[in-house]
Amino acid sequence: MMPNTYTQIYIQLVFATKGRESKITNLIRDEIEKYICGIFNNKGQKVLAIYANPDHIHIFFSYKNLQITISDLVKIVKIESTNFINEKKLTLNHFAWQQGYGAFSYSKSQKEKVVHYILNQEAHHKKKSFKQEYIEFLNAFEIEFKDEYLFEFYD
Repeated sequence: MMPNTYTQIYIQLVFATKGRESKITNLIRDEIEKYICGIFNNKGQKVLAIYANPDHIHIFFSYKNLQITISDLVKIVKIESTNFINEKKLTLNHFAWQQGYGAFSYSKSQKEKVVHYILNQEAHHKKKSFKQEYIEFLNAFEIEFKDEYLFEFYD
């Protein structure tokens, strides 16, 4: 008998709409979030919290299926959700995600705090812009970055 592999890895993904356009309205948010959760589920992952802001998305998930890399998972999610949004004509004109993403890891003890943070995005962004939020993530996780390689920020 072979021993099993056991993991407990929590990841928050953050990525933006192309050109940081406010494309995800309240009318379509739920449908997009459900579709993206389905993609994660089909890839053996478990979404713990998701929130699609008008111009960016936060996805907090338990990274269970290590057979797929995080970058491949993000690529699949972006391609499949873009196709879904465009085929169903959920936005007025063509929808796309911007290149790049942030992936931040958390311990089990931080899980509830991160879920709460993501589910309260609407209130959070009344006080802080996406750019401020994203730079705070990069600094908190001690990730070196250059401004010119961040998402296209227009605020």
